[in-house]
Amino acid sequence: MASMLYGHLPQVIGVIGAGQMGSGIAQICATKGLDVLINDRSQDLLDKSMQSIRKSLQRLMQKGSLSKSTADEALGRIRTETSLESLRHADFVIEAVVEDEGVKRNIFQTLDKVTSVHTILASNTSSISITKLGAATSKPHRVIDMHFMNPVPLMKLVELARGQHTSAQTFEACKGLAEFLGKDVATSQDRPGFLVNCVLIPMINEAFFCLMEGVGSAEDIDKGMRLGTNQPMGPLRLADFIGLDTCLSIM
Repeated sequence: MASMLYGHLPQVIGVIGAGQMGSGIAQICATKGLDVLINDRSQDLLDKSMQSIRKSLQRLMQKGSLSKSTADEALGRIRTETSLESLRHADFVIEAVVEDEGVKRNIFQTLDKVTSVHTILASNTSSISITKLGAATSKPHRVIDMHFMNPVPLMKLVELARGQHTSAQTFEACKGLAEFLGKDVATSQDRPGFLVNCVLIPMINEAFFCLMEGVGSAEDIDKGMRLGTNQPMGPLRLADFIGLDTCLSIM
């Protein structure tokens, strides 16, 4: 695929963050035949991540959408590490930690020191400026937003956003990887919330205002949006699914 990193797939994908998003990203990469290294500070979290991936693969097998051999091979491609130094040989890294600019900047500063000058550093941020994250490194042209949707194995969209200095080569490599993983790509400017959350979060916030002001019950607000606008779940339930802490961070 011409738009891949230097014309070929990354040899090793690093995923930072063993939570729901990081686990999902690692799972789809491994299922597609890529070697994955999941990094987190806690071995306990890494063990829980692997358990979550096993359960997710088991559900896909039960539905008939994944063979046992593919699931077993995917699990065999995933390694876990607690030190960012372990990502030294990764040629594509996806950061998927808590939505906190300071935490992410610290991670990018460290990645800048331990990874190759050719390594692409992507963030799964849903709201933080990719230009600011790129500024924490000496290679902002290799930094890009690669925002997966939750749950990662099921949702088709990946939202890409270039920072002020993100190169065309980095964008094309990231787009090529997303498409290889079976995702459709939407491209956003580097703005707060990018495309999806720029529209979604204000809607969720208005739903809470409706609840607070007694316009309707939580059940009726969600029912109205589900049946009236054909959404799979209402905004209040969606907020719980996303995580109220994450919604607040994005706001």
